[in-house]
Amino acid sequence: MLAERFKTDPQSQAAGAPEPRALPKIVVRGRSFLALIIAPEAPLDAWFAALDQHLGRAAALFAGRPVIVDLAGTADAADLAVQALDGLMARELRIIGVEGIEADLLAGTRWDGVPTVTQGGPSRPMPTPDEPPTTAPAADAAAPVSAPPAAPEPEAPASRAPPSLVIDRPVRSGQSILFEHGDVTVIGAVASGAEVIAGGSIHVYGALRGRAIAGLVTGEAARIFCHRLEAELVAVGGHYRTAEDWSDGLRGRSAQIWCDRGALRLAPLD
Repeated sequence: MLAERFKTDPQSQAAGAPEPRALPKIVVRGRSFLALIIAPEAPLDAWFAALDQHLGRAAALFAGRPVIVDLAGTADAADLAVQALDGLMARELRIIGVEGIEADLLAGTRWDGVPTVTQGGPSRPMPTPDEPPTTAPAADAAAPVSAPPAAPEPEAPASRAPPSLVIDRPVRSGQSILFEHGDVTVIGAVASGAEVIAGGSIHVYGALRGRAIAGLVTGEAARIFCHRLEAELVAVGGHYRTAEDWSDGLRGRSAQIWCDRGALRLAPLD
């Protein structure tokens, strides 16, 4: 019985080849993450003083959030860029990358190798395999070249993403709703410690007690509407205000929040 149990293929045994094993499956997924962008400016002492004041009023603004540092305001001096990054790290911000600076300027510093985030694509598109050449070969330079008939442009596929997202239940504390494709409507309350983040506007048919961040895509054209304003933080198009920044007359009332010439405005609706 033991001989039968451990019997192997004679050819495999002679060659010493191990038994084939199934390779693990490699899964690659795409996922969007919301990163905050912060842009230090010289003089750094005054800028960090203003940042500390904001963090004192809204300590949860950067809590657990990945941060990209825009160093365009300090790009002329590498030592200023390093001081800015050191100051942000001392305030326990989670820095995942920088932009607005050449990577060579950080070479030899403690921030050497930090990922540099670039926006946009190449300056000119790569030609497709079926694209006609823009110039004729040298041997036929004198001969007239007739352009082939233009192929009809393919129709752009219709976007499958809905223009808005409707949440038909309250958003509980600790929940985060992120919808970059358009407006978000919440039929219910947004609890303290929850957040709603939208590419467009935000509509809350209930109490807004958490954080509402609108205009990720539409910018200052977005608005926030709620039936009862008790929010910890509201933001539109990159401008934000905390509960300490508006009067007691707005708390508990139906309100709208919008941008007016670069400033965030709040007004009652009732």
